[in-house]
Amino acid sequence: MKLENNKLHQILIRNYTTAGGTVFDIPVSYQVFGRPLHTAPVVLINHALTGNSDVAGENGWWKKLVGDGKLINTLKCTVVCFNIPGNGYDDFFIDQYQDFTTSDIAQLFLNGLKKLNINQLYAIIGGSLGGAIGWEMLAIEPDLTKNFIPIATDYKTTDWLYSQCLIQKYLLENPENPLEKARNHAMLCYRTPESLNLRFNREISSENQKWKSHEWLDYHGRALKERFAVKAYQLVNHLLMTINADPEKLQHIKAEIHLISVNTDLFFPAFEMEKTYCLLKETNHINYHIISSIHGHDAFLMEYEQLIEILKPIFENDRP
Repeated sequence: MKLENNKLHQILIRNYTTAGGTVFDIPVSYQVFGRPLHTAPVVLINHALTGNSDVAGENGWWKKLVGDGKLINTLKCTVVCFNIPGNGYDDFFIDQYQDFTTSDIAQLFLNGLKKLNINQLYAIIGGSLGGAIGWEMLAIEPDLTKNFIPIATDYKTTDWLYSQCLIQKYLLENPENPLEKARNHAMLCYRTPESLNLRFNREISSENQKWKSHEWLDYHGRALKERFAVKAYQLVNHLLMTINADPEKLQHIKAEIHLISVNTDLFFPAFEMEKTYCLLKETNHINYHIISSIHGHDAFLMEYEQLIEILKPIFENDRP
């Protein structure tokens, strides 16, 4: 199948039955970067909460990592990235978001791969929600990929994560500026007290007498509102509350697993990822790495030097 690079394509999954028993026709959109399909090893990148399939190129959210001559080298491999159906990047939204779980999204991605005649991957890599979808995919098809790289994520929703997402849900149900308020709260989960305190140092803007940290939160609320819809945010927040891969099935994963945590992560804490490593180290080929950063969960989008050093043995020494 020859597809134009970087363009948004779409697959229609007909009569998909969710885990809750509801039947939908679901369009799954995606982008392809690098070598044409079926001419090179395939790397599947699963985007995070408010991300999208535009992972490389001029506007790519991971362009420091993915591209021609980059660590994930699109001169030597094919990169595929699906949109989480309902994230709105392709103008498709899901009104009944409660009917879907993270496992449903994993199954839809697997259906998309089958439609593209992709039976084997070189790697699945994803941060946060994207990595959780990867866990769910491999619980269903344990021999799908040679390498699995979940970053700042876990195979389950913990009580802490559920509680944070519950607050997000409450804020998103508020009729007054729901998306901005939810994003304000979320940013305080993605960063750390040390990160904010060092960055703003209690400074107050001379223009409006607001704390600069307040302005920063306002900026992120406005920025998300410009590119994301409330119903899309409700969906992806709900998905975070439904991560529930069967740990017994995870023991059958054939891939080499590379867990990457962030030592200051407040959203998917490093100690939880270490528990996952301990759970699987007797049955799986698994490695555990830690990014050291003051920035918390968002470090996987910031600490590129550390991330590249961790990933080099996978994407350079054993080039796809």
